[in-house]
Amino acid sequence: MRAVTFASGSGGNCALVSDGGTHILIDAGISMRRITASLKELGLSTGDVAGVLITHEHRDHTAALAMMAKRGCLRVFAPRTVANHLCWGSADMQKIISVIPAGEPFMLGGLSVTAFRTSHDTDESVGYRISGSAEFGFCTDTGCVTEDMLRALRGVDAAVIEANHDEDMLRCGSYPYQLKRRILSDRGHLSNEASARLAAELCSAGAGKLILAHLSRENNRPDAALRTVSEHLARRGLCPEIVVAPENGLCSVEFEGRERSCWPSGSSAAAG
Repeated sequence: MRAVTFASGSGGNCALVSDGGTHILIDAGISMRRITASLKELGLSTGDVAGVLITHEHRDHTAALAMMAKRGCLRVFAPRTVANHLCWGSADMQKIISVIPAGEPFMLGGLSVTAFRTSHDTDESVGYRISGSAEFGFCTDTGCVTEDMLRALRGVDAAVIEANHDEDMLRCGSYPYQLKRRILSDRGHLSNEASARLAAELCSAGAGKLILAHLSRENNRPDAALRTVSEHLARRGLCPEIVVAPENGLCSVEFEGRERSCWPSGSSAAAG
């Protein structure tokens, strides 16, 4: 299985998960031209993509959807509230979007996909667990990590997780007070420290590779995020492979599934 980020940050978010002949996009917050170019760089086209999973309706996750709907070139999947937001005023979008229930697995190509609720300042936001030859988790745009989220993610072999900001940089930075308050809230974004705690939970349950994603351009640095997460894991005796997704450009990790005599708590439903 392989996970590739095409873009990651407030300027736009898009990632690809591939396993065998199935290729799934997660979010489409960059232009259709950039998505097509990124796929081409991997030897793929939009015709190879089984579908697009949307985490929530913010534009940095949905910018390409209007063009996708106009062309009718890709199927889009989202929770009902997110789908409703995306379809308002767009007959084209209604033709390509399918509603998925959070917490219930469904098959997309040869992969089992389960959406789980995250905590962001939208009516309904989700992360995804994708199961095939390996187990993969995708979790960004959340202000806190809930027990439901941990149950959905435990047992993954690799994951994309948010490391949005360094708290000191954010508190001392130039953002208006209300924006700082929003980001730091339980419905905002994960700090490097919170990301490190989530990473420890996942790696303790067997995750061997992590991509740190959705870094703030103004309130974080790749080296700061990597250092905070790595040092926290090292203190726990955990040494996974960790990479930081760039704001633009491809970042790829490949991983294999592990032998499992039994599933960790909470992972059986996600596996479908």
